[in-house]
Amino acid sequence: MDPQLRTLLRAAARLFLPAGIYPWQFARWKLRLDAVFLALLRRGLLPDRGRLLDLGCGQGVLLALLAAAADQYERGQWPTGWPPPPRNLLLHGFEFRADRVITARRALAGRATIALCDVRSADFPASPVVVLFDVLMYLERPEQERVLEKAAAAVEPGGTLLLRETDAGGGLAFQMSRWSERLLQAGRGRLRDPLCYRSAMDWTRLLGGLHFSVTAEPMDAGTPFANVLFVARKGA
Repeated sequence: MDPQLRTLLRAAARLFLPAGIYPWQFARWKLRLDAVFLALLRRGLLPDRGRLLDLGCGQGVLLALLAAAADQYERGQWPTGWPPPPRNLLLHGFEFRADRVITARRALAGRATIALCDVRSADFPASPVVVLFDVLMYLERPEQERVLEKAAAAVEPGGTLLLRETDAGGGLAFQMSRWSERLLQAGRGRLRDPLCYRSAMDWTRLLGGLHFSVTAEPMDAGTPFANVLFVARKGA
């Protein structure tokens, strides 16, 4: 791994130490193993200004990475050949679980606004970029569509909606993803909660129906899973 990149990941994970050892360890491994976070920076998918709205932000791993990235870039510690990270972007997360909101607020210490709310009922402020990573699978199909419609309406003209979900048409990799999530649900005591998956083609169709131009990219590097990143751009 590029030494500058290793420094960035360590700095982002270290933000969670005030919240405890488990949040730090979770962030540390999540950032190392989940390709989607660094893909946003490596491909320059985020604007420099405005608001980033992270729906279902969890403990704030993406927001911490962006805060650390701005700091590292200002220090001159940045991977060679990568575009500059956003440095003037307002970070705003919505999260349903109170314990994760507490963790995110402790970690980010004023670097981001974290709201305790349910994305199914919350109003979304206008933003040039809206992020939905691994959220919609926990909702029923009509709820998925309503949340996606609200998120699409919140994206400003010329902005981007970034959706990451598991591809139900992914064959064995999808089955690995589904059973892995079931094990996680069992550990949380929520084994009976339904999980609702769609194929990559279905997600692309839904986003296209909301007037986005969509590209879909596998986001499963180094894992046996069927994750896909959908980059949905709204016309100006």
